[in-house]
Amino acid sequence: MFDSLKQECYEANMLLPKLDLVIYTFGNVSCIDRAAGVFAIKPSGVDYDKLKPSDIVIVDLNGKIVDGTMRPSSDTNTHLELYKAFPTLGGIVHTHSTFATAFAQAGKDIIPLGTTHADTFYQNIPCAKKLSAGEIKNNYEANTGKAIVKEFARRHLDYLATPAVLLESHGPFAWGKDAHEAVKNAITLEAVAKMNFLTYTLNPKVKKIDRYLSNKHYERKHGKNAYYGQK
Repeated sequence: MFDSLKQECYEANMLLPKLDLVIYTFGNVSCIDRAAGVFAIKPSGVDYDKLKPSDIVIVDLNGKIVDGTMRPSSDTNTHLELYKAFPTLGGIVHTHSTFATAFAQAGKDIIPLGTTHADTFYQNIPCAKKLSAGEIKNNYEANTGKAIVKEFARRHLDYLATPAVLLESHGPFAWGKDAHEAVKNAITLEAVAKMNFLTYTLNPKVKKIDRYLSNKHYERKHGKNAYYGQK
C-alpha cells in the first residue's frame, strides 16, 4: 500500500552513507504523504548495507505504526513534531555529520560567510539551545522537535528559507519539499559548516557576507524572479 513512499524513503536514506553524512547507523531520513496522513522513516539501528525498502516503517501523525514490522527510528517523534509545525515539509534528515555537529557541540550558529551559504540558506543556520534535564527525561525526542520549532518562532525565521537547524550538544537536522531535497540540504549544510570552520582557521576575525551579495545569490535561485537553472 505504501510501496512508493517506502521506496522514496529508502533511496534517500541510502544517500547518507554514500555522501559520507553518517557513520554506522547514526542518521535517518523520513518523507511524508500528507494526503494519507502518514510518513515513512528508517527503522532504528538497522545497518545501511542491510536495509531494504520493505524495512521502512510507516507512522501516522499520532506516532502510531501503521505499516512495518520493525521499530521506527528513535528520532521519530522529533520528525513528527517538525511535520506538524511546518506544514509544507516533505522530507526530513537527521545526521551527525562531522562539521555541522562540531558547530552544534560548540553551541554556535553557522553564519553566512560566502555565497555557498547564501545559495541555499537565507540567514544564519540557527543553533537551538540544549534541552533541560526535565525535557530530556520526559519525551526527549518530541521535546527536541519542539525546541527546534520554538527557536524558529523566537527568531522569526522562515523554515523554507532556512531549511536546517543545529541543536546544541546534539547535531543537525535539515529538510525540504521531499526526501531528496532534504538530503541535498543536509549535504550543503555539512559543506558550509566545513567551509566556515576552515575560514575561521584562516581568519578568526572574518565577518558576515555583505547582505546585498547574500540576497542576490539567494534570490536568483529562490526568489519570485529566480533565473538560476533551466526553465
